[in-house]
Amino acid sequence: MLHQVLRRFGQKLVCRHKLEQPVAEDDPSRNLRTLDLVALGVGRTVGVGVYVLAGEVISNQAGPSIVICFLVAGLSTVLAGLCYAEISARIPHSGSAYLYTYVTIGEFWAFVTGWNLILSCVGGVASVVRAWILAFASLIGIQIFQKLHESIAPYVPQVFSEYLDFFVVGLVLLLIGLLTLCVDEIFPVNKVLTLVSLLVLTFVIIAGFIKGDLHNWKLTEEDYVKAGLNDTSSLGPLGSGGFVPFGFEGILRGAATCFYAFIGFSSIVTRVDKAKNPWHSIPMSIMISLFICFLMYFGVSVALTLMVPYYKLQRGSTLPEAFLNIGWAPACYVVAFGFICGFPASIFGFMVPIRQVIYRMSEDHLLFPVFARIQTGKYTRIMATVILSIIAPIMAFFFRLTDLVDLWSLTFLIAYSLVALCVLIISYQPERRTGGNEAEMREENGPAADRLTLQGLLFPGSYSPTPLSGRVVHVCSSLLVLLLTLLCLVLAHWPILLSGDPVWISVVVLLLVLITGITGVIWRQPQSPSPLPFKVLVLPLLPLLSIFMNVYLMTQVTADAWILFGIWMLIGFAIYFGYGLQGSLVANPT
Repeated sequence: MLHQVLRRFGQKLVCRHKLEQPVAEDDPSRNLRTLDLVALGVGRTVGVGVYVLAGEVISNQAGPSIVICFLVAGLSTVLAGLCYAEISARIPHSGSAYLYTYVTIGEFWAFVTGWNLILSCVGGVASVVRAWILAFASLIGIQIFQKLHESIAPYVPQVFSEYLDFFVVGLVLLLIGLLTLCVDEIFPVNKVLTLVSLLVLTFVIIAGFIKGDLHNWKLTEEDYVKAGLNDTSSLGPLGSGGFVPFGFEGILRGAATCFYAFIGFSSIVTRVDKAKNPWHSIPMSIMISLFICFLMYFGVSVALTLMVPYYKLQRGSTLPEAFLNIGWAPACYVVAFGFICGFPASIFGFMVPIRQVIYRMSEDHLLFPVFARIQTGKYTRIMATVILSIIAPIMAFFFRLTDLVDLWSLTFLIAYSLVALCVLIISYQPERRTGGNEAEMREENGPAADRLTLQGLLFPGSYSPTPLSGRVVHVCSSLLVLLLTLLCLVLAHWPILLSGDPVWISVVVLLLVLITGITGVIWRQPQSPSPLPFKVLVLPLLPLLSIFMNVYLMTQVTADAWILFGIWMLIGFAIYFGYGLQGSLVANPT
């Protein structure tokens, strides 16, 4: 009896969603071209990361080597983008990583993905609001927030008076801006605002190369003394100078933070049902938007570190302030104006995904069904906006910008890793019959599972995937994720490895041997022959490399972010096991 109960419980956790027919390609509702999708991805991506976050990373994490941080973060994001491009071609439905995991690896991981995406959208809005306030303050130079703080300090607790400026301005902005947001008419405005933001960043890059000085990449202690920084107790550690003042550890930590800057392209896949020719436009728009964002971030980071010595960029410094250091005060206003123009595009980039994720999870009864109404009707849409407008400022009220950035990066690193795992698994699965289900496929091919041998594992007799080969890949992929996680945890303590400790080196060698062997087993299995407009190359290495880089960047995230993430997941697990597991329409179709 206990065995049957556990078996049914496990089956519910891994049950998979059946897809409906996608919207017809000639449907009038498909009105988004590739340019619209690129503008959506770039508009959401180019924002906080370049205007505010760059100064944070340069000042106390990486210095001029932030350009390497962006290279590492960009490479990780490109690998994730390639995985998104293929899976969007295989599953041409709106729904982002939540739907992809539900269709491929089961309900439990789909809930984890969807719950994380909700957190990422709310936290993303909160971080954008806080960053916008910093840019606004640098633009007008008003001390209104400080005066407000001084006037209310005697009447409220210190923590409330300290952050009330963020709370008040953020709440008012979101209530006014988001309540008036109209999804259907915003795309033309979004394209204009995104173009303005890109033009401003191009101006920053050109200015940086004009006013830049290569000596800022070769700073020494003598430069600190000349600048009057021989007593740096109030500024914090300045590192060892040179191009990499904070060492290799600073590059790794900075790359984990810079990953935040590339998040946003995943919003493109939430518009699959509105895209013209999605099999072509979705992969193309993902790659184009990532390429544009990488050029912008790389160029701005080079320009910024050439214009201003890294020790002059303190925590909380914004991109406009860099022009004050070189005596270009008018340019400060131009750059701050560009960020303010990018603010609505960033907010819009969060509104569509969070509504769709909550709507789909509620439709599947993983969340309470009342939330399913947020996708239909004008007033329910406004109510969803009001809810987001309240939660996001509360997060901005209690958490620092760096905490929100690390938390946001962590949630997307997990989502990107799960999508890469989905691509790895689905690429080796047999085609499902229309109207068929997994139980029928298991009954039809059940005897094959008993004929698994070592020879059949390494030399499959079929040139097309079978249920048996699909299960082999599924199990091997799960083992690889576990081994890669262990490898990343060990490599995170790389100074011990460099010391030559034989125990840790033996552990790394053993893990590499196991990973290589299991990867070879997957490589020997037949791949799906389905013709697709876009496919990931070098299977299974590219998805595995994406997972490895994402997991390693997770190990560089701060402990505070992991604590916040753990609290959020505990709340989610309480909802799932208390309601979602019993209410799921997929696990309990009756």
